[in-house]
Order: sequence, then C-alpha cells, then structure tokens
Amino acid sequence: MAKLYEIMNEIENFDFEIDEETGEILNFDALDRLQVARDVKIENLCLWVKNLKSDAEAYKAEKESFAKKQKQAENRATSLHNFIQTVLNGENFKTDRVTVSYRKSEAIELEDKICVPDKYFVPQEPKLDKTGLKKAIKAGEEFGGVHLVERQNMSIK
Repeated sequence: MAKLYEIMNEIENFDFEIDEETGEILNFDALDRLQVARDVKIENLCLWVKNLKSDAEAYKAEKESFAKKQKQAENRATSLHNFIQTVLNGENFKTDRVTVSYRKSEAIELEDKICVPDKYFVPQEPKLDKTGLKKAIKAGEEFGGVHLVERQNMSIK
C-alpha cells in the first residue's frame, strides 16, 4: 500500500482523461480510489495517535501510582527512623545484621534573613510569569517585544 505523501502527490498530479466527444471524465474512479486511500491513511494515522495517547496516559497513571508508593515508603522509613532514634536516645546498637551509631554534624539555623549580609545570598535568574503576563496583555497592557499569539491546536478523539 502506498504511503500518504505518495497518495497526496498522485492526487496533486492527477491527469484527467476526458472523452473529447462527450466531455465525460473517463478516469474519475481512479481519482476517487486515491481519495478513499488518502482518507483511510489519515484515519489510520489518527487512530494510531489515539492509541499512543492512551498508552501515554496509562504510563502516566502507573508512574503516579509508583510515585505514591515511593512517597509512602519514604514516609514510613522516616517515621520508623525517628521512632528508633527516640527509643535509642543516642545509644549505639549493633547486631550481626545492623549497626546504629551516631556522629556529630553542623548545620545553619536561620532565624531572620535580614541579619545575613548580601554576599552570602546566591543570585538566581529571574523566572518569567507567563500566565500573569498573558492576563496583563488581555487586560490591555502593552509590552515591547511581547505579543499574544493565537494558535490552532488539532484535537483527535
């Protein structure tokens, strides 16, 4: 079976055979077959898109399910870790299969950012609020070099 671009090319370059006496188109059935083949190809491509989107949704749902299970396991581990820490109260614990020990560490606790000099802050790139900008443009504000563009998005259902 021909590819869609080949069918489209054949339709574009179709030569009509016309009966000179009656003016009747003799090969109209051939053009009709090409257009039917084109429609079948487009339909099949659309069905393929629908299947791929369905697969993507199923993968997304599975990913979300695993992310939920991951979060539950992490929370449970943290809870049990805190419980064991409370029970041991700084005491070392050791068996053949597990060892619990403690080490000292240091961390910064910040009560108020104002007390910290600017040189200790890390500069970050500003992030554009596209949603807010879109609302402002729709409300009538104008910005040089910023335009609201309307697009056509195809939907296959």
